[in-house]
Amino acid sequence: MIGHIHHIELYVSDLERSKAFWQWLLEDLGYHLYQQWPEGISFKLDASYIVFVQTEEHFLDVTYHRRRTGLNHIAFHARSKSHVDQMTGKLRAADVPILYEDLHPFAGGNEHYAVYFEDPDRIKVELVAPSE
Repeated sequence: MIGHIHHIELYVSDLERSKAFWQWLLEDLGYHLYQQWPEGISFKLDASYIVFVQTEEHFLDVTYHRRRTGLNHIAFHARSKSHVDQMTGKLRAADVPILYEDLHPFAGGNEHYAVYFEDPDRIKVELVAPSE
């Protein structure tokens, strides 16, 4: 386990909106609800978990942008290319814009089959198919 991610904690501008967005996605990827409290929620897969915490009101004045110093994006393994396609369809049905639509699903290169999208706070998320 040394070197594996223990957990990631993200502060979000609207916890309920982020919960609605992330819960279906993470559960599809095999995560389960781990912890829940008034200001946060977490989802666990094996020994790693992801935490979402409501940003305090007085820190909401500066919003997230992936091109600033800090986190650029989070990438998850998909089960297959078909899984990427299924999730792309679900994202579109939920009116979640697909990033790099003109290059989809090869925005990461000809050998990189993935879908890129943003969460409600515009954190970029990537779902990557395994290499064949």
